[in-house]
Amino acid sequence: MIDQLIIFQKIYDLYLYTHRMVARFPKAQRFLLSNALLKTNMEMIRLTVIANSKPDRRAEQKKISVNLDLFRVYVRVAKDVGFLSIKKYGVVAEKINEIGRLLNAWMRVSRL
Repeated sequence: MIDQLIIFQKIYDLYLYTHRMVARFPKAQRFLLSNALLKTNMEMIRLTVIANSKPDRRAEQKKISVNLDLFRVYVRVAKDVGFLSIKKYGVVAEKINEIGRLLNAWMRVSRL
């Protein structure tokens, strides 16, 4: 089951956190950056489900990694333009780092 995959749950939790986070972005500037964050996160969820259903998951895992890097950049932009406090940035960065560690472990296991 996909719900039992820890990385899926962490990415899903990140989406919920991101959804609440972008609701606080300034309205005039909200659409582009919040849309990029939410779409990238949703793509990670989609790719995780696909990867979990395949015997050879490496291609999807690499795409998840690329999307995680993009998400990291978008969060940094949000911090740099003042949409995120340093504290919230730290919380999101820790969630991203945890997902990165889980993804690296999953990729190592998939190579075997």
